[in-house]
Amino acid sequence: MSDPANSSDTVSFGYEEVDPAEKTRRVGDVFSSVASKYDVMNDAMSGGMHRLWKDRFVRRVKPRSGEQILDMAGGTGDIAFRMEARGAQITVSDINQDMLDVGLERAVKRGIDTLVWSRQNAEELTFANSSFDAYTIAFGIRNVTHIDRALAEAYRVLRRGGRFFCLEFSTTQWPGFKEVYDVYSHKLVPVIGEKIAGDADSYRYLIESIRRFPAMPEFEKMIRAAGFTQTKVEPIMGGLVAIHSGWKV
Repeated sequence: MSDPANSSDTVSFGYEEVDPAEKTRRVGDVFSSVASKYDVMNDAMSGGMHRLWKDRFVRRVKPRSGEQILDMAGGTGDIAFRMEARGAQITVSDINQDMLDVGLERAVKRGIDTLVWSRQNAEELTFANSSFDAYTIAFGIRNVTHIDRALAEAYRVLRRGGRFFCLEFSTTQWPGFKEVYDVYSHKLVPVIGEKIAGDADSYRYLIESIRRFPAMPEFEKMIRAAGFTQTKVEPIMGGLVAIHSGWKV
């Protein structure tokens, strides 16, 4: 099965096929619209489960004191705050300034002033080769216009021995739960988005983007194609969410 994100002509925006530049613009609009309510909506949509998934993710990353870690699509700081608490030096990057502004405000409220905040396009990072010990991206890679380019950039900015970790939605394989979740996500999530964030369309896109994202084995192949070795997929809740990882050796 081919990945629409690799097409040079069109890419997927939810269930639509659009010009790559159009997807980049539309995704920017989505996240600018939902930035202020993003974390509240995460709690509402997942019943707070996203907090446990992120805790588990950071335990797998194993951030250590003195390490330089790039948290891409880190926007509101959820992953960065968890890693900073373990002593690592974190650069939080996002293509969307509105998301970064929310993260900065949250950091100020927490009294955290050690994070570096940098607006970046995951496909064209401005960092030098071999700059980081680890690269993390949580619930962000499916929104990248060209996933293969983002993976190549992740590989480039990592040092030898560096590790790549990605937390992303996938498709649960649990019988029964898959059908229930499909109904919930397509029918109820846009309604919740309208009530809490005043924006049903953005959350309709976010659900559709999950459906268009490559299956776990296919995404693992893309990670290997970028040069990573010792790749691994750790499904959560039957694959509703998955932790993908790889090493630059």
